[in-house]
Amino acid sequence: MLALRLVRGGSPLTLLRRLLVACATAVVTFLLLAALSYALAHPQDSGASLVRLVWCAVPLAAAVQFAAAVARTEPGSRSRSALDVAGVGPARVPLLAAASTALSALLGSGIALVVYLHLRGQLATLPFDGAAVRLLAAEQPLPVAATLVLLALPPVAAGVGAALATRPRVAPAVAAATAPAGTGGATVSSGVMAAGGGSDALAPADVIPQRDEPAFRTTHGPLPAAATLPWGTALIAAGLAMETYASRSPKPLPLSSVLSNSVPGVLGGWLLTAVGLILAGPGLTQLCGWLLSVGRPGAVRLLSGRVLQREARRLGRPLGVLCAVAAGALAAGELYARAPEDGARLLGPLTILGSALVVFCVLASALTAAAETRAFRSSANAALVRLGAPRRVLRGAVALRLCLLAVVLGSLTYAVAQLAALPLTS
Repeated sequence: MLALRLVRGGSPLTLLRRLLVACATAVVTFLLLAALSYALAHPQDSGASLVRLVWCAVPLAAAVQFAAAVARTEPGSRSRSALDVAGVGPARVPLLAAASTALSALLGSGIALVVYLHLRGQLATLPFDGAAVRLLAAEQPLPVAATLVLLALPPVAAGVGAALATRPRVAPAVAAATAPAGTGGATVSSGVMAAGGGSDALAPADVIPQRDEPAFRTTHGPLPAAATLPWGTALIAAGLAMETYASRSPKPLPLSSVLSNSVPGVLGGWLLTAVGLILAGPGLTQLCGWLLSVGRPGAVRLLSGRVLQREARRLGRPLGVLCAVAAGALAAGELYARAPEDGARLLGPLTILGSALVVFCVLASALTAAAETRAFRSSANAALVRLGAPRRVLRGAVALRLCLLAVVLGSLTYAVAQLAALPLTS
């Protein structure tokens, strides 16, 4: 009941995010039902049916990641005072987030079922002159058990992802005294570091956030985010090597063979490369922050570097996913450009729908993580303004962070995409 009230009583932006989660879940459910239709229409071709069902895991993973990112921005996961009054402790926050996310995802599954049945002509007259009848195998009856399992899979996966994203973590040790219980603003500890004199060189060394916000790390040494960088680099190298070994052929491999189960080594190499990019994302983000803070930085560089290092884990994972999807899209575009007559047959409506969903979820997750970081940094920015820092310092720090991340991650994405497509086009 509390989860339903939270869903109904959210702000317009929160309701919009939940509606987007419902839309993403609806598309995933529709793709799963379409894969079931193909299996019903081709009972003798179980291998191709399995491949179609496995490919649906990519849009499902993207939708679950987006649902988890939205769950982290829920008011209940960031502001604990109201939930404490209602008797909801930290251990129940993941259950509350899972319930509210599952409700939104369940709405999406219901919408997908209605659209699916309508396109099959089982609710009213056939739409689009029956164009979707053959695609969705309308002449075959739907198995009830399999349909219910596919309808329940996206809500359950989204709920589990939301619970894992909002599970309580042990707060890191804070080097200074925390803010007083009766104050709502942020206090600045360790003094103010001057980088060149004047009000233009103000940057706090450690900012203690409000009582309802998770405490920032105050250590100036390496953060745990950097520990995933070697693993990510190793997985990227292993994935590219596996793909190169699996695609050895006296003539170029056609695109249809790449996307079928006849070359599992190539698909496995792509998967390892994508996982490596995701793992390397937090470490690369922290490395960018370290590069900005090295030497004797000014106010803008110091503030940008500190923010990137402290927020490496929150920002790095969505950025790593974005790099993985962008690299896959660039590699697929390179293959399609080399063999347009072979790839045109694979660009059906369901393929385009699934690809559009993945791109949308990844971009929305990255923007949601950026908005979450901005919300957590609001008290620190307010403290800087009260200390006399000009607004242009904050805007310059944001622009510097964006430019450096775009250059580093964009270069890595382009290089990985070219190396992934090279063995298949040479």
